[in-house]
Amino acid sequence: MKKTYEAKPLFLERMQELLGKDFQSYIEILKKVPVRSIRANKLKISPEELKKKLESKRWKISQPFKDYPEIMIVENDLQPGELGRTLEHLLGYYYVQEIASMLPILTLKPEPGQLVLDLCSAPGSKTTQIAAEMKNTGTIIANEVSLKRIKILASNTERCGITNTIITKKEGLALCKKLEKEGFEFHKILVDAPCSGEGTLRSSPKTYKMWNIKAVKTLSRIQKSLLSSAIEILKPKGEIVYSTCTHSPEENEEVIDYILKNFPNIKIEQISLPVKSRSGIKKWQDKEYLEDVKFSCRIYPQDNNTEGFFIAKLRRIK
Repeated sequence: MKKTYEAKPLFLERMQELLGKDFQSYIEILKKVPVRSIRANKLKISPEELKKKLESKRWKISQPFKDYPEIMIVENDLQPGELGRTLEHLLGYYYVQEIASMLPILTLKPEPGQLVLDLCSAPGSKTTQIAAEMKNTGTIIANEVSLKRIKILASNTERCGITNTIITKKEGLALCKKLEKEGFEFHKILVDAPCSGEGTLRSSPKTYKMWNIKAVKTLSRIQKSLLSSAIEILKPKGEIVYSTCTHSPEENEEVIDYILKNFPNIKIEQISLPVKSRSGIKKWQDKEYLEDVKFSCRIYPQDNNTEGFFIAKLRRIK
């Protein structure tokens, strides 16, 4: 029997404050099983060819975004774990990835030949997505602090045929300082920061149990440090995408507000996403954020039948 968890009262209170009249629809979507989404690995197969192969297994495949045919939804009821057991998966033709998790790289827009840093990279979903957009050219530094997670990252990059990636094992802040000392500057940086995971409740209900406000505040401090250190190794006119899979303003708008107030050479960019998103909030409880924080994006489960995410794109102007 599947274990169930109860949401803590403070978490519900905070989400009610964030969502207002949409709170009930949010609670309802959390009870539903997430859709099964995959991303075609364009380094090994075209989306059209992969679709044909999967449809030959009697899978029903939809492609919800015309501009991103690699993003696919498997409509069938499959056996648990079936997505990860197919020959096509083992050959690296596709990556099992939640749609909201693909959005940071659609925002970052890495290009062939660039130098890109993925600061918190395991298990590799976004690293492999970056490599595909770069056509396996240029260089990606994929960093992870946990050896156990590095093994998964290495396995996924190998399975997907990634050849332009160097994996490093270092605490993110220390790595940025080391790279700065050595004179490295990156065209693009992804800071997909460790977070409280409020957006993953549909696929990972144990987050209900793990959630606590102290962790939210601790993570906020870590995120500010990580993003600050990454900015120091960004090329002039380079871009950083900051993302989390949480709804907590302390880990989202507060982090962006902190950066904009402390780095006059950084500005926030407007984002265009293929899903419904909401503007970043400008006020939370007793804190008011800068006006431009509204250019960040909130992705809620009830708006798109996805997980929840937060995304902001920053540019170094000098």
